[in-house]
Amino acid sequence: MGFVVASTAAVVGALVAIALLVRHHAALAAAWQRARLDAIAPLRWLARLLRLVSIDQWRAIDAETVREPGEAGRASVQVLVVLLTIAAALTLQEYLGGHDTYERLFPPDKSYYWELRGYAWWSGWRVFGYVIVPMLVLACLPGQRIRDHHVSLRGFFRHLWIYGVLLAIVLPFVFAASTTARFRELYPFYRIANRSYADLAMWEVLYAVQFFSLEFFFRGFLLHGLRRALGANAIFVMLVPYCMIHFGKPMAETLGALGAGLVLGTLAMRTRSIWGGVVIHVCVAVTMDVLALRGCPPFGGGPCH
Repeated sequence: MGFVVASTAAVVGALVAIALLVRHHAALAAAWQRARLDAIAPLRWLARLLRLVSIDQWRAIDAETVREPGEAGRASVQVLVVLLTIAAALTLQEYLGGHDTYERLFPPDKSYYWELRGYAWWSGWRVFGYVIVPMLVLACLPGQRIRDHHVSLRGFFRHLWIYGVLLAIVLPFVFAASTTARFRELYPFYRIANRSYADLAMWEVLYAVQFFSLEFFFRGFLLHGLRRALGANAIFVMLVPYCMIHFGKPMAETLGALGAGLVLGTLAMRTRSIWGGVVIHVCVAVTMDVLALRGCPPFGGGPCH
């Protein structure tokens, strides 16, 4: 009961604090400028850094967005089609792309790779829903090219150092989370990944393919598809479905998806590349699985608990 109360209070408190900051941002900014105490100088630098990686980047995205005068804020058929595609693809995966559907269509047959094929079903549906369906829609929309939807490698290599810094920030939290019982109950998803190195390798490939698909869907198709109408606001729209696909995971991870989505969305729109997000996701996922395997029987032993 205490965890429920504390978690609820923390989330609501954070939302109220953000709302108050937005409401009184002008007064707070003026007070901040008047402050001259050396003791808070580091805080001023922190505020400037946060502004540099957030508001300044969103304004740059808006400035770089090419659109006709008056297009922003106007009803758009393209926005309708993009968001309908997002909703339809997520619905198909929820009702058809899960393990329950696989088990119903392919009952356990005691074959060696029956369980792994279930994850191939899951990963394959992510490719279908996150990549193939959006590409089919893009092929039907006038003036849309798949290569414009942040799949270029040029922005990735030029800004690779940024993703390296982000990865260095995230990994300590991953190590800390790996010590919890909830973490080891959930990861790896493929509970017999420790059966052999071949099982682990095949599972990680399926997992990585799913992450590429996810990044294209949320940070490519959705963001670029909404850019002309919404500018940087497309990032905030993306956060809602991105958070919801984490339902069922630990609460901290689901809430953390909001921050991760905000950062990766901003970077994808600024660099016009999803590949940094792919690399971070894959590195974190593999690290999580390897750490989780420490609590499993050795390779060739029984399944993870």
